[in-house]
Amino acid sequence: MDFATHVYLLLFLVGLCAGLVDAIAGGGGIISLPILLNLGMPASLALGTNKLQSSFGAVMAVSRYARHGLLDRRACRTGVLATLVGALAGAATVQSVNPRFLEAAIPWLLAAIVIYTLARPQFGEHDHPPRFATGVFFTAFGLGLGFYDGFFGPGTGSFWTIALIGLQGQNFLKATAYTKVMNATSNLAALALFAVGGQLHLAAGLTMGAGQLIGARLGVSLAVKRGARFVRPVFLIMVTLVMLRLIYVHLTRA
Repeated sequence: MDFATHVYLLLFLVGLCAGLVDAIAGGGGIISLPILLNLGMPASLALGTNKLQSSFGAVMAVSRYARHGLLDRRACRTGVLATLVGALAGAATVQSVNPRFLEAAIPWLLAAIVIYTLARPQFGEHDHPPRFATGVFFTAFGLGLGFYDGFFGPGTGSFWTIALIGLQGQNFLKATAYTKVMNATSNLAALALFAVGGQLHLAAGLTMGAGQLIGARLGVSLAVKRGARFVRPVFLIMVTLVMLRLIYVHLTRA
């Protein structure tokens, strides 16, 4: 597939917007993926291209958050390894099991996250002592959420963020930084599988990726400058939008 010049300009701007939002609170896929589908790409090609472009933003966000001292390398190594194993296992499983049963369940879980966060106004504003050892937490959730991301995907970042806040005692800003590490890991694992299958539109993915690099850099700067109180409402908005999109997709397929 080839597109006119103005379409590539649009893709660049979409990548920039998605990267900005995703670096702050996740959910950039609800901006980028529908655009690719609306351009007439088959679903598998759109998904692969979306993974390609989002990987640029995820890696940029991780590097910027690390530069601001928000990431512990030991914890990241454990989480990255477990997430990689889980994501590959999930991607292999989805070849033989239809994940559509999750379409009805995941919006309810996202709704629970929104309600729980709104009911606790101080939730995620400050650090508190962790409830699990760091290694245990990142191994368990890396395998579990990595598998989910490889198997189905939507809302993975939200589940990571809420788990990091509730169980590891992190504030919204720090939780977002670690979430981007795990997102980048599962994105790259999925990207490798899509690449092997030839399901990438390189021109579109690289154009959007260039926008992602700029957007992610701006997003991290905003998040670090304004802190957890800024990240919290953006997180709630994006979780709600992801939930509504999943409901819409489920109802239109029914």
